[in-house]
Parts: sequence; structure tokens; C-alpha cells
Amino acid sequence: MEIIKVNNVNKYYKQLRALNNVSLSINDGELYGLLGVNGAGKTTLLKILSGLTNASSGEFIVSGYNQNQMNEIKRLIDISPQETAIAKNLTVMENLKFFQELYDQNDNDYLNQIINDLGLGDVVNQRAKTLSGGYQRRLSIALGLISKPKILLLDEPTLGLDVIARRELWNIIKKFKGKITIILTSHYLEEIEALCDRVSIMSKGSLLIEGTIDEIKQKANESSFEEAFIKIVGGIS
Repeated sequence: MEIIKVNNVNKYYKQLRALNNVSLSINDGELYGLLGVNGAGKTTLLKILSGLTNASSGEFIVSGYNQNQMNEIKRLIDISPQETAIAKNLTVMENLKFFQELYDQNDNDYLNQIINDLGLGDVVNQRAKTLSGGYQRRLSIALGLISKPKILLLDEPTLGLDVIARRELWNIIKKFKGKITIILTSHYLEEIEALCDRVSIMSKGSLLIEGTIDEIKQKANESSFEEAFIKIVGGIS
């Protein structure tokens, strides 16, 4: 069942067109990837869906609510941004408890489940500023889950992580497939290929293609996803 529908969304920043007639659909429980190099428009689209900025034109519907009902949409969506929202002088548990109070959540069983699912049990009493980059990203995702969202937006969740930390985070993200709807932005081809049910490829604010990895390779007439991506975005200059 479709949970998000985006129709011809545009976003202008003065003379810059950050999004160009973007249309897509996302199904309930899907892990959906937005793939593109820096500046493709991925983060801008997430900001529009989460109410952090307004579209210049176009429309979108989230679980039956349109863009004029952002208060209702915000109750369904949470985000783990590129820049982690953690309080670095607080411990992991203090961060989690703070967000519990912020969202008026008192379900400690759910909190313990998040700690377990994100593998934070060994560092709950550690100050966030002492955590490795990988654990800081885990905590950021955990904070995004505190509100019990129907839709979780993960903006470049493994940016800057080493290979091991990235793979560990992939395994964590996979635990939530089918349980909630996840939109993941990335410019790592292998990440999108490993995690996503379907993907959109974006470039310079435009959505170029949407489908499964196999569908995209087939449409591009390429056997590898990397070659398909290069062909679709216009090759290497």
C-alpha cells in the first residue's frame, strides 16, 4: 500500500532550482533509496517531506495527509540527519531519556528494545562525545526512533564511516525492513544495492529513474548497477 506520493515537486533557492518536477511513490514498510552524487537534491526532498522547508510548487501526500497538513505529517515522520542531533556532553542514556521526555514517551520496554536493536548496550553510560563515529550514527538513528515513527528518514547514515562501521550499520538498518517505512539517501552505490527494495536515481534536482536494482539495470541494459548508474546520470566527464 502506498504511504508517500510526491507529484511534480519543485524547490527554488533564489535562482537555483534544487528540485525539478520530482514525482515518486513509496510503499508502506518499504526501504526506499534516494541515490545521487552531492547536490542531486536528495536532502532537499527529505527536508520538504519532514516539514523543514516548503516546496516552491507541486504536492505530496503522506499517509493520507497533504502538504497543508504538516502537523499531522510530522507526527508520523522522524529523521536522522547528516549532522547528528546528539548532545555530545550527555551520556547515551541521557540523550535517549531526553528525547523520551521531548516526545512524551514513557515506554521503557520500547526504549530497551531500541538500545538492543542498535547495539548500544555496552555504551549507554558513555558520554556521546567519546563514541566512535559509527556509534554516534547508531545513537542518532536511535533518537529518530524514540517517537515511534511510521516513516524514518536516514540522510547519508554512513557518511564518513570506515568499511567495518558501515557494514555494521547496514546490518542494523536491515532489522527494520518491513517494520517501518525507511527513506535512505546515499551516494554509495553498494549501500543502496545492499539495502533498498526500490531506488530513485537523482541528478541536479531531477529524478531520472525509479525501480528495483534489477529493473534499473535492465532499463539501462547493463549487468552491473555501477555501470547502469553512470549511464543514467550521463557518464563520466
